[in-house]
Amino acid sequence: MAQLQAFEQVLQNPSNGAYFKMVQNRKKLPMSLQEAINYAFANISVSTFPMVPGGKVIEIQANASVGEAIKILSEANILAAPVCESNDVNTVDWRERYLGIIDFSAIVLWVLESADIASAAMSASCAAAAGVGAGAAGALGALAAGATGPVAVAGLAAAAVGAALAGGLAADQGVGKDASSAADTLGDDFYKVILEDEPFASTTVRSIITSYRWAPFIPVAADSSMLGVLLLLSKYRLRNVPVIESGKPTIKNFITQSAVVKGLENCQGRDWFDRIAAQPISEVGLPFMCTDEVISINSSELVLEAFKLMKDNQIGGLPVTEGPEKNIIGSLSIKDIRFLLLNRELFTKYRELVVKDFMDTIASEAHDSEKDVIPITCSLSSNIGNVIHILASKMVHRVYVVGANGKEVVGVITLRDVISCFIFEPPNYFENYLGLTRQKVKN
Repeated sequence: MAQLQAFEQVLQNPSNGAYFKMVQNRKKLPMSLQEAINYAFANISVSTFPMVPGGKVIEIQANASVGEAIKILSEANILAAPVCESNDVNTVDWRERYLGIIDFSAIVLWVLESADIASAAMSASCAAAAGVGAGAAGALGALAAGATGPVAVAGLAAAAVGAALAGGLAADQGVGKDASSAADTLGDDFYKVILEDEPFASTTVRSIITSYRWAPFIPVAADSSMLGVLLLLSKYRLRNVPVIESGKPTIKNFITQSAVVKGLENCQGRDWFDRIAAQPISEVGLPFMCTDEVISINSSELVLEAFKLMKDNQIGGLPVTEGPEKNIIGSLSIKDIRFLLLNRELFTKYRELVVKDFMDTIASEAHDSEKDVIPITCSLSSNIGNVIHILASKMVHRVYVVGANGKEVVGVITLRDVISCFIFEPPNYFENYLGLTRQKVKN
């Protein structure tokens, strides 16, 4: 029943319909071609879609800490994973085993909203937090004043780390004036503290997934058609779709936007794909986001401002620009916040860390500066096949469209945009599906 309710909420979101209507109106492809492609996907079974790397879906336990979840997602280089409520693989129903999906965006949202709460609390109680005292207020005051001592000195609480990640309060606001004299530098045990102390130790994946449902849990059966999956990943904004088998308790596969675009690239040589791939992006209406809608961050701004922009606008990444012409020099992804959460050196200077320095650190730690520094772009004259190749080969979630000078960002093309180019929704497609599902629930 919970799955059915989540499905209905997704379908009833008016912004999804507006987006897809715009996509369809901008396409200049012959309707006969679009209908042929739709028919092909409608007759491809989900069971034929390639398995996740390694052949096994990575799962996270509901009682795992936030720190553990971050490590699992980061080490596997994934943005989301299903959350297990139960370890009992003998249960016959997946509904008894899974709580939902934990998305990296949900973790970031939790961190940054904790920061907003912390800042408000600090503004309202400056007197109570005037020094390094016991409890969360003292710890928050220390961080706001720029203290770099061991966080345990004042009993760091959830709001404190949130404030640190969001920039905290300025030192001249009159809070925590004596904090710096009570603290040294962060010791080697900070990595352990940030993962095993507050707020990570006391905040479980279960609590976040309950509060921040950015990733609806809508599994599909293995014998479903790929057309339905593509619609969920494009029109209905899901970033991933779990695949289940009737009578079995575990998720068989996990289809993501990235995997679908990679699959599209493997369709080279097929007539229907080659006909679309050869089209200039303008023929399918790309980029859907125009120049004045592109959200960017200047390289000299604080990196925490970049993450707040992503959170406030519910986007997964943005271009990094320089100069009055806003020429692109790189990009940041919401997944990059893990470098702040898990890197002791970066965390000690979170308040003054600018985007350019943060990017340089990421590049050096990745041992692949070219991959992280050079922005992923295409031109207005690129064809859709070029864009698919870039997304698939670079393993990125968006390509920035640049103007004639090759530097000014004039648009963005996301994985969702590309998938939307290949399909349309037949009349009453999901309404009919929901009708059948309701009848099954009733029976």
